[in-house]
Order: sequence, then structure tokens, then C-alpha cells
Amino acid sequence: MKHPVRLLPLAAIALVASGCSVVNPITTHKDYNASDGITVEVGDVKGINLLVVTEAKDSPAVLVGTLHNYGTEDVQVSASIDGSGITTIDVPAGASVTLGGQDAEEHVEGTSTAAPGLVQPVTLQTDATGQVSADVPVLDGTLEEYASELDGL
Repeated sequence: MKHPVRLLPLAAIALVASGCSVVNPITTHKDYNASDGITVEVGDVKGINLLVVTEAKDSPAVLVGTLHNYGTEDVQVSASIDGSGITTIDVPAGASVTLGGQDAEEHVEGTSTAAPGLVQPVTLQTDATGQVSADVPVLDGTLEEYASELDGL
């Protein structure tokens, strides 16, 4: 039979080691933006990986990302980069709509008031939820995946 006093150090080590997760939050349980853009929620619609692509401040710009409708009814989302050019996008229930340049399903264009490397206020709005404004990152065409976004502007 093992002596209980010998097991005491092992029990203490197990208790101390398991205590680490009590005082330190588990980072995988927190939502975060794992890409270049940010996430913006407007009711049942979530804007995923939203960012603005432009060449320079006060230049033509395009909103890039995805709108996904988690609801059971179709939603119309109004989106604007600069507040003046508003684009209305139909997002079917349970479906996604890609935003961007040439290859995207929808195009939200405007003029960026911020230079690449800064953030640009972008507005999303639905009739049911109202207006949500968020500061999204501004990138230029330096990265290969965004190089073609400005074609045709």
C-alpha cells in the first residue's frame, strides 16, 4: 500500500498546474479577427473581414469582405465608405454575399478619407437594426490578394 504522504507532493503539483487556467483566460475562447479586416454585426447580418482598399487618401476606394445573413429572412443592407455613396445589398437568409472589386458579387465604392495603414469609417445599415459605423482597416494594392480590387474604379 502506498503511503498517502508520498502522494501529497503530486497532488500539490496537479493543483498548482491546473490553477494556471483559472487565473489566465484561455485565448481560444475569445473571438478575434484572424485576417486583415474586421467583423461588424448589424442585426442578423455579420460583415466578415471588412476592409477598404485604396491607393491613397481622397482616392477611389472599394469595400472588401463578406456579408452573411444568419437570420431566417432576407435582409437589405445599405453600405457606405464615405457617407455619400450608399449601396443597397440584398443578403438572402442563411447566405453570404461577397464584396469587393471585379470578382465580387456586390461593389461598394466611394472615396477613402484615410490613407492606407489607417482606418476608415464605414457605415452599415438595415431597416430593422438601424445604422452601425465601424473603423475598418485601409489597405492598398501592395498585397497580391488585394492588387486587383481597384481595377475599374
